[in-house]
Amino acid sequence: MKYYHYNDEESITCMLCKHYCKLKKDKCGICGINFNSGGELFNTTYSHPSSIYVDPIEKKPLYHFLPSSSSLSIGTVGCNFRCPFCQNYSISQTTEVDHSITLSPKEVVELAVKHNTKSISYTYNEPTIWYPYAKDIGVLAKEKGIKNVFVSSGYESDEVLEDMKSWLDGANIDLKSFSHDYYKNVLKTNLDGVLESLVEFAKSDIWLEITTLLIPGVNDSETEIHKMAEFISTKLGKDIPWHFSAFHPDYKMMDTPRTSLEMMQKAKNIAKSYGIEYIYLGNIENDRSTYCYKCGEKLIDRSGVSSKILNLEDSVYESLGVKVCPSCGTKIVGVWS
Repeated sequence: MKYYHYNDEESITCMLCKHYCKLKKDKCGICGINFNSGGELFNTTYSHPSSIYVDPIEKKPLYHFLPSSSSLSIGTVGCNFRCPFCQNYSISQTTEVDHSITLSPKEVVELAVKHNTKSISYTYNEPTIWYPYAKDIGVLAKEKGIKNVFVSSGYESDEVLEDMKSWLDGANIDLKSFSHDYYKNVLKTNLDGVLESLVEFAKSDIWLEITTLLIPGVNDSETEIHKMAEFISTKLGKDIPWHFSAFHPDYKMMDTPRTSLEMMQKAKNIAKSYGIEYIYLGNIENDRSTYCYKCGEKLIDRSGVSSKILNLEDSVYESLGVKVCPSCGTKIVGVWS
């Protein structure tokens, strides 16, 4: 796809995210890394990662996507959100690019092959704003049989959402709140745009999991959790894994208390009441294993960010990404190979 469109001699429009920034000559968008350079879109972070590590896939978090495998995780700098709780603010809220570090798409894939990772995860900062780099890596990765994962806030443009269906295999998307005012006034984006992206992901063949960081006094009211649960269960699917992540003080929210286990359990119970089948609690001590939602059989045992498949059987639906519970035959969805 083309990542921008020409308006006139004075400006172009960036088509990477739903901000659709109109860029005058030599000016950047909200993300701070995409510029109008001579009437074309120039991404300052292309081939200049800020972070690259080999992580367990469970750390994304993805619990129904190649469990127990490792993923080469890569990020750059910049963001199209302004989250005051960001845990990676040192890279997401800066636009300073370290040009001394250069890794071409081919070299990134070679690293994934060298470390025998089953996937490459585009993460740490918002990958949508460096989509040209991510896609060039991802297309080469697919040629090597390596899957691709986005960890995103879900503000992809309509054009990028359509384009990524050709090469992306999995995604974990943040649903940060169900308040239009919070998205607009604090995060500087639009809730409807995120909800539209989530619906599009759920309709596609891209494996989807959702994460909500529960922040005391911000998005942890029962009313708001009910709204999120209703949206997920009716608009996306009850079999989409939902991760509640515990907040800890960081960045601009150092005075906000940590999320209690009691609040996390309450959110889980609300989600269960809507029939959501796989609910996980992260960043807090608790059981993160996967159980059959019908009979309660433990299927995947987890300790920290490591996991072990205990009891999942192949099925006639294997080609559709479905295994079954050995005790009751219930279909268990995911990406297993």
